[in-house]
Amino acid sequence: MGKWSEKTVVITGSGTGVGYATARLLAQEGANIVINYSRSATEAQQAADQVASLGGRAIVVQANVASDDDCKRLMESAVDAFGGIDLLVNNAAVTRFIPHDQLDQVLIEDWQRIFEVNVLGVFQCVRAARERLAERNGQVVNVASTAGLTGQGSSIPYCASKAAVINMTQSLARALAPTIRVNAVAPGFITGRWLENGLGHAYESVKKGWEGRAPLGKVCDPDDVARAIVSLAEGSPMVTGQTITCDGGMMLGPLR
Repeated sequence: MGKWSEKTVVITGSGTGVGYATARLLAQEGANIVINYSRSATEAQQAADQVASLGGRAIVVQANVASDDDCKRLMESAVDAFGGIDLLVNNAAVTRFIPHDQLDQVLIEDWQRIFEVNVLGVFQCVRAARERLAERNGQVVNVASTAGLTGQGSSIPYCASKAAVINMTQSLARALAPTIRVNAVAPGFITGRWLENGLGHAYESVKKGWEGRAPLGKVCDPDDVARAIVSLAEGSPMVTGQTITCDGGMMLGPLR
């Protein structure tokens, strides 16, 4: 029996990338996993099948975290299937890749969509899960970004949204204490489809640039970030309101 046996984890945006990696990692320890997706139905089902093959149990729930009703339904589905919620990982996010100096390319719709998913979605999911998390002295781990700390990222609205997640992590940690701990991870460059699609032909050169800047000489893959998420969930019960950077030391700059 793994350390997460009989515990239930809701992971938003878990059909791919970091969410999927987190689901796999916790499934190996016997967790019940609620796989959430907005559009990637096939990949979400594949993720659930992988969870089952690793010893966990899984259900798949379509929900758009920008919708408060969907967030409530997502948490209700978790409780109906598994009886409660022990951990909520707010991973779902969207962006649009816009050069920061191209202010006229940023549409009001970009701000609305990015903030509805990345910020409002986090708040709505926490609010919908709060009662059930409190019953089990549960936890929340929000997936932020170094973009929220440095102002460097796919677009200005995205950077601002992740800064808001970091700030909200502190507010929620105060509001939900002492029964629920709330923390965040802030990944840097993550290998995979998100940046491959966003950066296009520039992906490899940008990746090499960040690898050269990071003291550890490499960037994250989704499994690295998943381990950071789980380390917060499994670590000291005295840690709350914190944002842990997971970037290979990228924000420190290159070795001299």
